[in-house]
Amino acid sequence: MKHIFIINGGQHFAHSSGAFNATLTRWTADLLTEKGYSIRITDINDDFDAIAEAEHFKWADTIIYHFPIWWFQVPNRLKRYIDEVFTAGHNNGIYASDGRSRRNPAINYGTGGLMHGKTYMVTSSWNAPDTAFTLPGEFFDQTPVDEGVLLGFHKMNQFTGMARIPGFHFHDLEKNVTPERIENYREQYIHHINTYFHG
Repeated sequence: MKHIFIINGGQHFAHSSGAFNATLTRWTADLLTEKGYSIRITDINDDFDAIAEAEHFKWADTIIYHFPIWWFQVPNRLKRYIDEVFTAGHNNGIYASDGRSRRNPAINYGTGGLMHGKTYMVTSSWNAPDTAFTLPGEFFDQTPVDEGVLLGFHKMNQFTGMARIPGFHFHDLEKNVTPERIENYREQYIHHINTYFHG
C-alpha cells in the first residue's frame, strides 16, 4: 500500500476561510482512500510539532500540497510550516546538505536531498483566470504557473530529491466562482487523480 501525505495549505486569514482547499483536501483523501492508499493529512492552521511533521514526510511515498496563491506566494503559515519542518528534516530524512563539497563548491548544488524515490504533487487555487497566463498582453506574459510563480516551490521539492507529478491549478475562484464551475473542476480533478494515481 502506498502512503500519501496531504498538506492542506488553505490558511484562515482576513476574508479567506480556506474553504475551497479544505474541500479539495477531502476530495483527494476520499479518492485515494477508495483506491487503497494510506492517507495522512496536516492542516497548516493547526499547531504542529516540526519533528513529528518531518516523520510524515519520511513515511510518505507521495506528498500532495493544496494551497491558494496569496500575492504570488504561498500563504505565510504554509511558508512557516515548510521552513520549520524542512529544518527539522536536516539529516533526518528530508535533506543532508546542499550537495556540494568544499573541494569543488562550484558544482552539484541542490543534490543533497534524502527523499529520492518519492514524488510530490501541487495544486494551487487562484483568483486570476487561466487566461491571465495564456493570452498575449495579459498579466503573466504567457508564462505557465509551474514555470513562473511556482518555479521556486518546485525547486524546493527537487532540492529534497523528490520527483514531480503533474499538478492541477484552479482559476477564477473569487470573481467567477459558481456551483457549476466547482462541479466542473471536481470532475476534471477526479480525472487528473485517476490518471496519475492507480491504487
